[in-house]
Amino acid sequence: MDENSPVFAIAVAAELAGMHPQTLRQYDRLGLVSPTRTAGKSRRYSMRDVAQLREIAALSAEGLNLIGIQRIIALENALTESTRRVSELEHALANEMLAKSGRRVFAAGSHGDIVPMRSGSRGERSNQLVLWNPLRRQVPPSE
Repeated sequence: MDENSPVFAIAVAAELAGMHPQTLRQYDRLGLVSPTRTAGKSRRYSMRDVAQLREIAALSAEGLNLIGIQRIIALENALTESTRRVSELEHALANEMLAKSGRRVFAAGSHGDIVPMRSGSRGERSNQLVLWNPLRRQVPPSE
């Protein structure tokens, strides 16, 4: 079951949240919780709505008034939406970078240098065997 699926009637949601149904109606009027409505105009609550009702109860028990709780919920919802949007933009940017032609590609040269290459091209391969001994002193050819 999806947490956003509106499946609970007001009596069930009130019981799950540990509240009276009239409290849920008041929170709906204030905009603290916005259940979906059926064709007959009855409220249907989701698991997310029930969790939000529990959060409202916890904040109220800590001494916050309903206006303060409303502000906290609005900020939490804005943060959730911003996080979702950032993730969406990151995916779009990654897809654009992968699909973009002409992006810069680099390879390691034979002497450890960086060699720029065109996208889709391959570097030349060498069949030479190179031995590396870090303890052996490099002797220049002129000595």
